[in-house]
Amino acid sequence: MEKGLIAIAAAIAIGLSALATGWAQSKIGSAGVGTIAEKPELTGIVIILVAIPETMVLLGFVVAYLILSQ
Repeated sequence: MEKGLIAIAAAIAIGLSALATGWAQSKIGSAGVGTIAEKPELTGIVIILVAIPETMVLLGFVVAYLILSQ
């Protein structure tokens, strides 16, 4: 029973961080496309801004690893 709860906790850590990242990237991506349409020279900055939320998923993986390694 304890191993099952630990696995569920790790899955929640990854799943919620992935959902939050997807939501953030959808908002940033739609605004970024509008920005690039008006000012194409800002393409590099928009790409960086879309990549930043990926750190949430990486942190979710780290938390899941820490949960599973106990």
